[in-house]
Amino acid sequence: MSQDLPASPPKSQNLPVAFAGGGIIGALGGLIGLGGAEFRLPLLIGLFNFAALEAVILNKAMGLVVVATALPFRAATVPFSTIAENWPIVVNLLAGSLLGAWFGAGWATRLKSETLYKVIAAMLGAIAVVLVVGHDATVGQALLTGVVQMIAGVVAGFIIGIVASLLGVAGGELLIPTLVLLFGADIKLAGSLSLAVSLPTMLVGFTRYSRDQSFSVLGRNKIFLLVMAGGSIVGTFVGGLLLGIVPNAFLLPALAAILLISAVKVWRHS
Repeated sequence: MSQDLPASPPKSQNLPVAFAGGGIIGALGGLIGLGGAEFRLPLLIGLFNFAALEAVILNKAMGLVVVATALPFRAATVPFSTIAENWPIVVNLLAGSLLGAWFGAGWATRLKSETLYKVIAAMLGAIAVVLVVGHDATVGQALLTGVVQMIAGVVAGFIIGIVASLLGVAGGELLIPTLVLLFGADIKLAGSLSLAVSLPTMLVGFTRYSRDQSFSVLGRNKIFLLVMAGGSIVGTFVGGLLLGIVPNAFLLPALAAILLISAVKVWRHS
């Protein structure tokens, strides 16, 4: 089974801080096309003192809110019709990510807290590198085509699904570079397509986590969850408005730096 449930509630549940944190992270999600969970996870572990698996589950719940609201808030720049035109790409990645999400969630519930902290920290650091390298790519020809591209899409989706479940994230940091490099999508379209892939992938992982006793963290922290989720919705609205205004050249290095700092903090957490 998973880690033992904590004997006491988190050391701090400052609701204004939870709302503000959710808002800032939601804005990043709405702006770039991420669930923002990579930034929320260290906050849940470090500031609010949730156990690793419980933080992942809470993270997944609030990430679902961000992903579900970011898509319509970004629609003024990337309309739903454009997303629909690229449905084969979404289906291609989902073919692997849904299966990966199920396996990843199962593995996470069997890991010890200490191991999960180290896995989370390593992934945060790796994502920081991918974020800088992948997101900075420009529009161009797809890396692969035909059947080879489809196979690569399924494999990439499977890996991303595993990572998304282990971290409780939407997986946009890996999906967006994949969409840009493998399928030749432009950065704004890639952000919205990643959200379309992330939503069902996260739902599968969330369903798998519901089998574990740590899932009760949602019921025991309903007010906290609702407040932080409310801040996230406000943030994704703001992020959607900012889409296209803030240049990636300035934003991405800052995001990568935050991820690296977060990775160090989670690695040292005990």
